[in-house]
Amino acid sequence: MNDSIPVTTEEILALGQNSVSEDIIAVAIAAVVKIALKQGQSLEEIQEQVLQDDSILDLLQRRWLMDLVAKAWEMLS
Repeated sequence: MNDSIPVTTEEILALGQNSVSEDIIAVAIAAVVKIALKQGQSLEEIQEQVLQDDSILDLLQRRWLMDLVAKAWEMLS
């Protein structure tokens, strides 16, 4: 995907207008990490948010996503 990484919440939400693909998911994760870094959040804070119980992802999926967020954090920080 050649698009730049979104830098605002509105730009992340606009990604939802695209069909879901690996590229869109990767861009969304990178955007969340960049915004969190800009806001001074720690990796642990983001991971805690990912692990919070929700009705969309089960625990195994949330842990997998937490690992992806950590990898994106390493690449972008």
